[in-house]
Amino acid sequence: MEGWIRKLVIGKDPKNGMAYFVGMKAGRGAVSAIIQDESYLHKFGKCRYLVYIEGSEGTDLWKAIDDMPCLLEFDLNF
Repeated sequence: MEGWIRKLVIGKDPKNGMAYFVGMKAGRGAVSAIIQDESYLHKFGKCRYLVYIEGSEGTDLWKAIDDMPCLLEFDLNF
């Protein structure tokens, strides 16, 4: 996989899916990173994406999206 994941849309129909993007407010923090879990892919052969938030007390794992249809948008830095 190339580049940073900027946005993740979960669901078969992107228009009606749930979206998470870097910078999105989440609770008292904001989404700081979306990454593909490579160890999960190698161990189980399925995709899993991890969504991290950053708040006043540091960075924490907020959500794990396991084996769901997803649309990825990458940060291309135009």
